[in-house]
Amino acid sequence: MSETRIDKDYYDSSDYFEGKAAHLLDSNSRFQRYRVSRVTEIYHPRREDRVIDIGCGWGTFSFALADEVAEVVGVDFSEKSVEICNQRLTENPKQNLRFLCTNASSTGLESGTFDLAIAADIFEHLYPVDSEKVTSEVYRLLKPGGHFSIWTPHRGHVLEILKNRNILLKRDPSHVDYKSMAVLKKLLIEAGFQIERAYFVESHIPGLRTIERLGQRFFPPLRRRIAILAQKPDL
Repeated sequence: MSETRIDKDYYDSSDYFEGKAAHLLDSNSRFQRYRVSRVTEIYHPRREDRVIDIGCGWGTFSFALADEVAEVVGVDFSEKSVEICNQRLTENPKQNLRFLCTNASSTGLESGTFDLAIAADIFEHLYPVDSEKVTSEVYRLLKPGGHFSIWTPHRGHVLEILKNRNILLKRDPSHVDYKSMAVLKKLLIEAGFQIERAYFVESHIPGLRTIERLGQRFFPPLRRRIAILAQKPDL
């Protein structure tokens, strides 16, 4: 946990988007291709779907899905994030893609208008009270029967353990609250969602990926990522 609250000002005033995480702009990197393939495995939207990308960051998933669905709206409370996304959109126009600088806990968007919400690598950046608000907002935004796809690091993985102790890897101060599988499922259920699938995913690193796949069922430090698919009941 960081002693100083990490909020919008941190992302807008620090070098977060231009610093060590700037490599995430490379959508063709092995890591980004891994992220997109794994997140779309959780739930692949239909051609007619409207998708909201929560905490869109560099727009990775927004751009990846824009050619496959009816509309994508990327939201992020960081002005820097949205500036980067809009610059990318200028360079690579998509008529069905737009980005909004707004808080994911209160977007101002119309209720019940999205088929899918994606929260990829965002919950570890949210404090507990904000996580509750964002989950409730996603529930409001989704149509009955709509899906919520979550992808987040598992704190108990060996690499996260080392990183959070500044051993070999440097701790990310923006990761303010890792959620366990149990905490995320409870969060979703309390907001009204039904859990369709919840499982652990191995990393993109060759060799380690194979070890994780074989051993994660029995050895928690080999569980790299948490993947959850929830659904808003179709009333």
